[in-house]
Amino acid sequence: MMLGTLQVELLLPGSFSLKDKRFVLRSLKEKIRSGFNVSVAEVDYQEKWQRSVLAFACVSAERKGIDSLFERLMNALDAETRVEVVDRRVEVW
Repeated sequence: MMLGTLQVELLLPGSFSLKDKRFVLRSLKEKIRSGFNVSVAEVDYQEKWQRSVLAFACVSAERKGIDSLFERLMNALDAETRVEVVDRRVEVW
């Protein structure tokens, strides 16, 4: 069994307050949870209104399952117009 984590740093150029940011992130996190069956949490920049770091975690029997899931997840994030992906980091144990 393998555990994978993905951390994605995001810019939210359309957010002009923490309320705007939280609205976008709440919607995005629910969409990802339901569509990809992963755990997700905001792990950095909680008080910055145009930046965020989201962390995703999943468990799989094989490394290729984690890689495939994270690739599909990144494609979904890249297609999201409300956020811009600045950086990402994958770790697998």
